[in-house]
Amino acid sequence: MKALIAGGAGFLGSHLTDKLLAAGNSVIVYDNLSSGSKGRICHNLKNPLFKFVQGDLLNFEDTAKAVRGCDMVFHMASNPDISRGITETDLDLRLGVLTLYNILESMRLADVGRIFFPSGSGVYGDVGLTSTDERFGPLLPVSLYGASKLACEALISAFCHMFDIQAWIGRLANIVGARQTHGVVLDFLKKLKRNASELKILGDGTQSKSYVHATDCVDAIMLIVNRSVGRVNTFNIAGPDCLDVTSIAKIVTGVMGLDNVRVRYSGGDRGWKGDVPRVRMDTSKIVTLGWKCSMTSSEAVERAARELLRELESL
Repeated sequence: MKALIAGGAGFLGSHLTDKLLAAGNSVIVYDNLSSGSKGRICHNLKNPLFKFVQGDLLNFEDTAKAVRGCDMVFHMASNPDISRGITETDLDLRLGVLTLYNILESMRLADVGRIFFPSGSGVYGDVGLTSTDERFGPLLPVSLYGASKLACEALISAFCHMFDIQAWIGRLANIVGARQTHGVVLDFLKKLKRNASELKILGDGTQSKSYVHATDCVDAIMLIVNRSVGRVNTFNIAGPDCLDVTSIAKIVTGVMGLDNVRVRYSGGDRGWKGDVPRVRMDTSKIVTLGWKCSMTSSEAVERAARELLRELESL
């Protein structure tokens, strides 16, 4: 397979790049490096199966050129910082919906018939402890990021049915691991590197979600791409359990070898407006397909904390 990975120099995109190359696929990474980094893919530069193209998905001509001749597109580029939508209300429209449209239209013109898209749990909205499967509805997002993901899913479905494209959509839980640029684990590490005696936690610490390591996530992506054959294949990708934020803080302080850290909470049941404090995703569909997550949420967070701490210490 000759694959184009849009956003392949980003956090999850770079892990997917490694996975595809290890399986003998040809990979073109297309990235504008706004949040991605060549440092995440530099170990692949001498691989004859690998090519890096610096380009912007908002530039249709350059995007169309990159898509031409590929067998499949993995559209991994998006806004990596959900809370930025509070102050930049067009951010997820531009970096989510408009970039996806340019990808899909480029695929239509070049007769490229397969795409993977990473959606998220945010499409389900704030439904408390309800366990949401892929048929859950109505879908009422509470953040602009979640709204853009839902709009993207709709756009993909329309292109698939009108232009004979096949798609795989992964509704991802919280993904953690090396090369991460945002998220609670990295945030705690940075705060504690600045002040090892105190940690401020947004919200009340009871926010509880599933955490999946990036290596498990890319395994799940390849599983659904290789084993599901529908026109539009939608799967929840989450771990077998959930973890609250206070427990994450304890894991991170343990990894850093810190004792007697004073924890302060900002208060409220969520970290910011648009955050969903409790997420429960039903993974029966992907488990039936053969999925088995290798790590619990605690194990994924601990491994990610160790990886990210090494990265911070190497700077």
